[in-house]
Amino acid sequence: MPGPRVTPVHGDEHLPAKVDVVVIGGGIVGASTALELTEKGLKVALCEKGGIGQEQSSRNWGWVRISRRDPREIPLMAEALRLWPGLNQRLGRDVGYKQAGILFACRSDAQMARYEKWTEHLKPYQLECRMVSGADFAAVMPGCEEPVKGGLFTRADGRAEPQLAAPAIAEAARDKGAVILTECAVRGVETSAGAISGVVTERGPIACDAVVLAGGAWSRLFSGNMDIDFPQLKVMNTVVRTDPIEGGPEAAYWTDGFSFRKRQDGGYTLASGSVNTVDIVPDSFRLALKYLPALQHQWRDLRLRFGPRFAQEASYARKWRNDEATPFEYTRVLDPKPHAKYVRKTLKAAAESFPIFAKARPRQSWAGYIDVTPDAVPVMSAVDKLPGFFMATGFSGHGFGIGPAAGKLMSEIVTGRPTCVDPHHFRFSRFTDGTRLKPDDGF
Repeated sequence: MPGPRVTPVHGDEHLPAKVDVVVIGGGIVGASTALELTEKGLKVALCEKGGIGQEQSSRNWGWVRISRRDPREIPLMAEALRLWPGLNQRLGRDVGYKQAGILFACRSDAQMARYEKWTEHLKPYQLECRMVSGADFAAVMPGCEEPVKGGLFTRADGRAEPQLAAPAIAEAARDKGAVILTECAVRGVETSAGAISGVVTERGPIACDAVVLAGGAWSRLFSGNMDIDFPQLKVMNTVVRTDPIEGGPEAAYWTDGFSFRKRQDGGYTLASGSVNTVDIVPDSFRLALKYLPALQHQWRDLRLRFGPRFAQEASYARKWRNDEATPFEYTRVLDPKPHAKYVRKTLKAAAESFPIFAKARPRQSWAGYIDVTPDAVPVMSAVDKLPGFFMATGFSGHGFGIGPAAGKLMSEIVTGRPTCVDPHHFRFSRFTDGTRLKPDDGF
């Protein structure tokens, strides 16, 4: 089954001869980076091998959350929460944003205590985040019959529509002068005196002074061709959306068996609260030691699978010249098949805890690949070995909500301006400077 229907963005016909910055990747982070750079007066070309927002940027849950974030990401996510409410007006287009809150359910007193401890991370930001139980829980999450003790409720959290957001941001960037190039894979970069001087696309060259790689799940393959070793693997998540349901909860909800958030059309997007599929591929073995701490941390949530994806990725060329066709031209969009079993289990679990979902009619299901770094924290950084080359990737399932702020931060890094947050935790060099790489859930 094809993925979700994304607002189509028609690419520009003509390739510019020269720009200041080429952004590779038309997801929400790439589009946001292009918008921010263009607003700062730079000439920008956004190059996407397929269509804008066609991969994980349109396949995610649509959550805009700071709750239960890795503490290293909280400052940037706080900036994102400041940006999201004004996006419609700024872009002149609807992204479906609504601040409706997110509730993480707790099944035990011990879990309530752990989540309450987590709220300490938000105190410097004056964002409402509190533990709820009893009548307070029922007021936030009416109709819940799941036997829980309570939950962590963050009113500042919200939701937006993934099928709308990246296209709206890209179109706004074009309104301000950016060139948007779809079905235009970047094959490689060109250098002069050891620094970036341009890129070569499948449609021809573009001269530039800087390149930002925002390639999502493809970033390791692209950077590897440049002898830049970026540790990155993928996990697959299955999602289902329903027809509109009258009277359902406004706030989003998470528990082990399922999660949901209300959609702009009145339906709901649901997914397993914890289970992700991990295809075993050649990079699984190449990167095994780097990912061992992450596997130990999250092994209960991962379903390892050996299947056709191994052969597919083994067939990808890992090295190519700029005059050769690349893997990005042979696979324009990653569109994995969703797990029908997980769809059934998710809908069943939701209906058992929220009777209103018993009458939910599934409209569509899809799956997407989430790119993950060993510490589950993104890279937003210059790459020191190649002046003029920057990376904004590895968002580990957090890219949609944080996307507008990631674009802002990247524009500041590229232009050498003071940054909205300290980017130290996002530096590329952490993979080689002896930093201990492991996820941090903040507890």
